[in-house]
Amino acid sequence: MAHPGEPAAPRRPRRTDAARNAQALLTAAKELFDERGPDVALDEVARRAGVGNATLYRHFPTRADLVVAVYADEVTALCEQGAALLEAESAGEALFTWLDDFVVHVATKRDLALAGTENNDERRTELFDDWHRSMRSTAEKLLARAQQAGVVDTGLGVDDLLALTSAAAIAATGADHARQLLRVMRHGFGGAQAQ
Repeated sequence: MAHPGEPAAPRRPRRTDAARNAQALLTAAKELFDERGPDVALDEVARRAGVGNATLYRHFPTRADLVVAVYADEVTALCEQGAALLEAESAGEALFTWLDDFVVHVATKRDLALAGTENNDERRTELFDDWHRSMRSTAEKLLARAQQAGVVDTGLGVDDLLALTSAAAIAATGADHARQLLRVMRHGFGGAQAQ
């Protein structure tokens, strides 16, 4: 134990097999959540990951812990994709490529997001705020770049953009329908004559 004023001892890195097991559990959980939703039996997650139940509970003591970890990975991947798109040649295409993934994310991951924060109002507020801030920041950067390039109206704010996109996702009957609604928003109601 470190004495006051002394630096704390560095934390030991997670053992390689423990890290591999945690990743296998996350991968298995993501696959099963995509297939059957977040209420899938945790025994099935452990079985698909090739580990025992004790290993699952050592890494993720509750269902909410596992769901939160999976959803957090989804948000991270979406934001990383947005950061990579900031380097794309076409600012307009970059924005709408990301919005296409965002609208699918909202349409297909809503139950996962809600399941990961159920029965804990304090956790819900903190997690949702963090996730929302990350995605909003990503959208804001892509939107600003598209506006600077003159391909998106400068009067459009990021909050309105995300509200409209989220509304399309929630109203949609699935991922393909959400993408279709996003295309309508992108091109407006005037058809070919409006383009």
